[in-house]
Amino acid sequence: MPVKNLFDCIEAGDPLEEFLEGFPGVSREQAVRAIEEARTLLMANA
Repeated sequence: MPVKNLFDCIEAGDPLEEFLEGFPGVSREQAVRAIEEARTLLMANA
């Protein structure tokens, strides 16, 4: 999954749907899982 692109999209304030349209090989579940994993890692390092 192009994780950097996912986070760039989120950082820009674009909706998740826009990212998913640009990367049809990525499911919503995969994208949400990546976001949740990043959140968990950030919270553990805070």
